[in-house]
Amino acid sequence: MDKKRIVASAVVFLILAVLVYLQYRHWQTFDWGTFWAQTHLIRKRHVFHAVALIYIAYVLRALRWKIFLQPVRPKAKLWEMISPTLIGFTGLALLGRAGEFIRPYLIARRTDLPFSSQVAVWAVERIFDVGAFTVLMVLAIFLPSALPAIPHPEYYLRFREGGFLLIGLVLVATAGAIVIRRSGDAVARWVEERFGHLSSNFGHRLAQKVREFGLGLDTISGPVSLLMLSLVSVGMWYIIALAYQETTHSYGMAALDIPVSQILILMGASMVGSMLQLPAVGGGSQMATIAALSSVFDVPPEMAASCGILLWLVTFAAVVPLGLLLAHHERLSLRKLSEESHRAEETEINGPPS
Repeated sequence: MDKKRIVASAVVFLILAVLVYLQYRHWQTFDWGTFWAQTHLIRKRHVFHAVALIYIAYVLRALRWKIFLQPVRPKAKLWEMISPTLIGFTGLALLGRAGEFIRPYLIARRTDLPFSSQVAVWAVERIFDVGAFTVLMVLAIFLPSALPAIPHPEYYLRFREGGFLLIGLVLVATAGAIVIRRSGDAVARWVEERFGHLSSNFGHRLAQKVREFGLGLDTISGPVSLLMLSLVSVGMWYIIALAYQETTHSYGMAALDIPVSQILILMGASMVGSMLQLPAVGGGSQMATIAALSSVFDVPPEMAASCGILLWLVTFAAVVPLGLLLAHHERLSLRKLSEESHRAEETEINGPPS
């Protein structure tokens, strides 16, 4: 682990430690006996259903990547995308941000494509993720008897404002994508000139990211491809929402009998919290989910803590056993893949070492 990652991990650890301390001060009456008792009452059938749904979502992620590859690798098979997807998300779960390029690196190797082209797909994939979640969130916000029916209706106005903000971000990202699709080289040159005075390397790296993003947009071959990618993305995120719902329903308690339209609040909290994550431990995702359960849905502290941890295990860590099994079967080292993928990224940006 280099110095940058050590410093980043230390900062995240300190922030999470402060949040845990503040949460402890807020929950001074937390009863560990009640926490363990409620955890032992979990109905495992619902948890198995949730894990199965999460794995279906991974298959849909692999299918979406296959659609991205259609213009350059029309004969690529779905099963060829599934293994890199599971191994990649296992690396992300165990290594944190250090493992985020494992998936595009493995796919590039197996399809004999440049690594930069698959990093470009990975970048475009983020827009479809945010856009699909926004579609579901907007439906939940504006449909009657959805979010307005939450236990604390006063939060509804904040969620509606958040929905408008998400719509704005998606529209801006879409407009930016259209501009880069049409004039990617010109935008990259402008970015390099505009930010080059701060640091020539920074301007060059930023311009390279713009070019990579434009390359990723070229994988959308037309309106049919765009429609298929959008439908798969919305379907995938809806399945993830169902997995969240199965997990909360596994407790068999009225406080956690949350409809799928309101589950999106927990998903949003988890996504925001995931920006503060420690490798193999998480932290931010669980904290944000627990806070949403207790403040928005009036779930008792012990039940909220138990459910928040279980949601993280199901939606984020459940991929690890199968991912490790596949990596072992294919004789792959996650740490080595992480190092190779980051070296490949540096080479793409700076060129081969002289």
